[in-house]
Amino acid sequence: MVRQDCGSCHGMTLNGGLGPALTAKALKERDLPKEALVATIYGGRPGTPMPPWHRFLSEPEAEWIVDRLLEGFPE
Repeated sequence: MVRQDCGSCHGMTLNGGLGPALTAKALKERDLPKEALVATIYGGRPGTPMPPWHRFLSEPEAEWIVDRLLEGFPE
């Protein structure tokens, strides 16, 4: 899901596209709290192309995705 759905906007290698890069390095450089990243996935960002994923994911699932991205998944 991350590679296909997120990758359609953030780039198939998650190095950026319509949306910003989601690599571990890029996320650490942006220095956003983990909770903010989870909230962005779960609730989207009004006024931007980032949609809310709450219809498809639970908040714990969004947190799991953020944890994996911060670890460097997927390579």
